[in-house]
Amino acid sequence: MKDTKKFTLTAMFLAIMILLAVTPLGFIPIGPINATTMHIPVIIASIVLGPKIGGSLGGIFGIISMIRSTVIQTPLSFVFSPFIPVIGTNNGSWKALIIAIIPRILIGIVPYFVYLGMKKLLKEKGQSISLFLAGLSGSLVNTIFVMNLIYFLFQKDYAAVIGKGGSAVYAAVLTVIFTSGVPEAIVAGVATAAVCAVLLRLVKKNATKKL
Repeated sequence: MKDTKKFTLTAMFLAIMILLAVTPLGFIPIGPINATTMHIPVIIASIVLGPKIGGSLGGIFGIISMIRSTVIQTPLSFVFSPFIPVIGTNNGSWKALIIAIIPRILIGIVPYFVYLGMKKLLKEKGQSISLFLAGLSGSLVNTIFVMNLIYFLFQKDYAAVIGKGGSAVYAAVLTVIFTSGVPEAIVAGVATAAVCAVLLRLVKKNATKKL
């Protein structure tokens, strides 16, 4: 794929992310946690444009998430923004940057390699399944990493927000993963399979014309 086409597609994905970020479609409040659709353009970019661009867009998603958590505050904003004071303190924590950015970068890397691996395993006839699983993996890696990082880096503070303690805290983490993360991942898988099938076909068609 030529650099101009990569740039155009990258700009398109970035524009979609910004549109989602400034509308209610990007972040959907579910209790103290926001479900998101912003990871879908990142997943699709990862598969179509590769892990470098995908990872970069994932990083931008993380920065957008941090900014939004700073401006539009929720009970858990402090786990995504170092500018929001942690419960019981007057200061934010640098650990919020890890949660806001690292899982989001992985959204743009993991689906690419899952797609390549499944494509080799299932061959061309299994493309739809490969794309679905790639989309599923990108979404799940985000939810699983975010929730587990919250647990390990802000366990006491998260417990204070949800009003639980002991083993019930991780049970709450698992509840979010299964009740919010799994449906979110299925939606991402379906969207990825539908959109990527078209984009990959167009890219392949354009490449064939030039041969």
